[in-house]
Amino acid sequence: MIVRAPERMPFILRPSMLVDNMMLETIRSLAIVSRAEFLLPNLGSLIMGLAWGATPSTSIGDLAVLIILSFTIINLSSAIGAQANTLSDQELDSRDERKKHLVEATNSFGADHLKKALIIEFTLTLILASLFMYIQQKPLLLLLWIAGISLGCGYSLKPTRLKSRNWLAPISLMLVLAIFPVLFAYYTFANELNPFFLISLAGLALTVYGVIIPTETRDYFGDKAMGIKTLTVTLGLVKASILAITLLTTGAALTAIAFLLQFTYSQHSIMNIVLVAIPVAAFFALKQFAKLYSLSKEYDESNNSGIIREKIVNLSAHNPQWIMVITQTYSAISIILLLSKLLL
Repeated sequence: MIVRAPERMPFILRPSMLVDNMMLETIRSLAIVSRAEFLLPNLGSLIMGLAWGATPSTSIGDLAVLIILSFTIINLSSAIGAQANTLSDQELDSRDERKKHLVEATNSFGADHLKKALIIEFTLTLILASLFMYIQQKPLLLLLWIAGISLGCGYSLKPTRLKSRNWLAPISLMLVLAIFPVLFAYYTFANELNPFFLISLAGLALTVYGVIIPTETRDYFGDKAMGIKTLTVTLGLVKASILAITLLTTGAALTAIAFLLQFTYSQHSIMNIVLVAIPVAAFFALKQFAKLYSLSKEYDESNNSGIIREKIVNLSAHNPQWIMVITQTYSAISIILLLSKLLL
């Protein structure tokens, strides 16, 4: 007797599986165009504002609720700005191999659907920010959100398109990426302005644009070809590299001074030992900035060598790592400041 192996049942793709796959693809595409990688920098903004603004009198329960609401508003606002930037830069990004994933995600999600999502997200965030203002009885929170979201969208979208307006671009970025979100988080917990916090905020703003310049350097050749006049395009690669080094050095120094003054004033001078991390992190990034400066000089002297151009693009593409080292160092020291306030 011959025993036959049982036939394999054919795989059937159920309609529910198709729906699930489509939903996952939609979520994935939206996460890409919303730049989910900004989650950590946004968390850094929250931590810095919380560390400087929190007081020992705030209960743990209230602290948790305020943190969740503040972080939600900051992240939604960041996503709106990122989506506006992706929509406005579709043509430019399609020419850059490193950014084609943004174009593909936009096409997958649908440009029209993304515009509708922007409207829904804006409305939801406006409602949340208004409720937050009402709960906290702080109109300044709503004003900060309005200013931040207006600049964030105006940076990318016409008719303002601040990213192509020379010196307005860095001012906008410093306000949107550093000052407004950290101030929003700070005033979530505080009622008065700490002068040491202002010094740290100035240091953060200079640091942020200092570490953004290598990103503009990576996009320099495409921006120049498209007639987009970022500050790096206006200054040229060599001068932009010098500016990046100057801004990061000054910003790191101001940040260290602010923490030094705060720890000393609050009689936690022993904590000043952790501040050595700031020059160490800054030195790591500055070494890479110095390489960009050298390559930029070589590029100018070589009559626009394609090989050196590729080296500049490849080196500056590692900038997210440099940004992470700096911002996470600031965040770690902010956590220590917060713990010193709440526990010591």
